[in-house]
Amino acid sequence: MLWLVDHPMLFFAATLVLFLGCTRAGVLARLHGPKLTSADRSEFDLVRNAMFTLFGLIVGFAIAMAVSRYDLRKTLEESEANAIGTEAVRLDFMPAATAANARALLRTYAEERVAFYNSREAGGPERNAADTAATMNALWASIAPVTAANPTPVTALVASGMNDVLNSYGYTLAAWRNRLPIEVWLLLIAVACGCNFLIGFGAERLSTANHAILPITASLAILLIADVEGPHNGFVRVDAANLIEAAAAIRGR
Repeated sequence: MLWLVDHPMLFFAATLVLFLGCTRAGVLARLHGPKLTSADRSEFDLVRNAMFTLFGLIVGFAIAMAVSRYDLRKTLEESEANAIGTEAVRLDFMPAATAANARALLRTYAEERVAFYNSREAGGPERNAADTAATMNALWASIAPVTAANPTPVTALVASGMNDVLNSYGYTLAAWRNRLPIEVWLLLIAVACGCNFLIGFGAERLSTANHAILPITASLAILLIADVEGPHNGFVRVDAANLIEAAAAIRGR
């Protein structure tokens, strides 16, 4: 199911078919099952309204969770760019050869981070992670000998900045792995299925076209949640503008 969440348009199509099927099942149950009396109708309307309210609350809850994760990813992208830009300036305190080597590696690292945010290829983030890990090791190795040989407040400042760069990667990776729990998706889809069934079962005068309104609306709501919540394959994505500017600034030094 998480694979479907990572492909919002396919998820939309799958849920739309499912919800249309639930509505059709409700229609068949109404046509071939026991008829509702006037007393039954009032109780049925109470249950249906409660289900719709519950569905609305779950959708709002899921959207809030998805948006909070999206905002966190945006904040961490800014933090990464700031850490890279700060360290690029601090490298001026190192010997010229060390600074040139570390700055070249830092530029490569920034470009790899931009590629991570822009990746849409299957397996792209995994390949990027391997390249980034190698660059991170090289970055630390580029300043470690000088820092160890000259343990001054200035070299400590440079080492601290490099540590911030490496830590920011870990924070970002953790945020991108923080997804909506599968239980939230299952509950959302189950309640949506129940609401669509009740629409088909209780709406005797709706046309076939009108029966499709709730399935389409519910599928669009799920599409929005999956799009915002999914880091890589949706339409709503974190823009790497700050990292692009940081990489350009390093190239200009």
